[in-house]
Amino acid sequence: MFELFPDQPVYEYPTLVNVLYSLVWAFVLSSIIAITHKITYTGGQYPRNFFQAIALGSIVAAMVMMAIGDSLARGLGAFGALAIIRFRTRIQDARNIIFIFAALSVGLAIGVFGYTISFVGTLLFCSGALLLHYSPFSYRKGERGQLRLRLSTIEAISIVENLLEHYCNEQNQVQIQHRNSGRVDIEYYVELKPGVHRPELSTELQKLEQVDRVRISIKDIVEDN
Repeated sequence: MFELFPDQPVYEYPTLVNVLYSLVWAFVLSSIIAITHKITYTGGQYPRNFFQAIALGSIVAAMVMMAIGDSLARGLGAFGALAIIRFRTRIQDARNIIFIFAALSVGLAIGVFGYTISFVGTLLFCSGALLLHYSPFSYRKGERGQLRLRLSTIEAISIVENLLEHYCNEQNQVQIQHRNSGRVDIEYYVELKPGVHRPELSTELQKLEQVDRVRISIKDIVEDN
């Protein structure tokens, strides 16, 4: 057969069947990790993009490991190529970093055909995450965000704060502004108690005669009444 580049070296890559088998298992195992993260998530609105990042991360890691193989030169080349990319996404929760690293580790194990390592590791990791989630060591946070109110009188602040103590773990007054009409615009940073949601708090605040306007911003969710 005529070869355009007869001097080009040929590396022994996995067969198509092995590649498909490995990548499918990488996706399945990382999806299990992503589902576990969603079940054990204790924040406000769940970030869907983060779920997809966990589920797809192992596929990328597996492809990189298959391409590198046992070649040191290819490993250095892949490292140099990845070093060009600047990841500017800031992940503040250390627990989220662990889940991303777990998905990547599964991809690395699959990429070197360590199926037993990836299967057992995924099983133990997800089991441990679920166990800790339902144990006393789990700290379940409520929704956090900003609460803006317009009150008819300044004396109503004490009434509002008494109500917030019942529904919030934390409340910090951020800003207060007096209007010429005698009304008061006030802003709080609040953290709702577990099980308490913004519609419930908004309804209770609207029941107060001294409250003219309620605006609650919980992360990416805004409710204005």
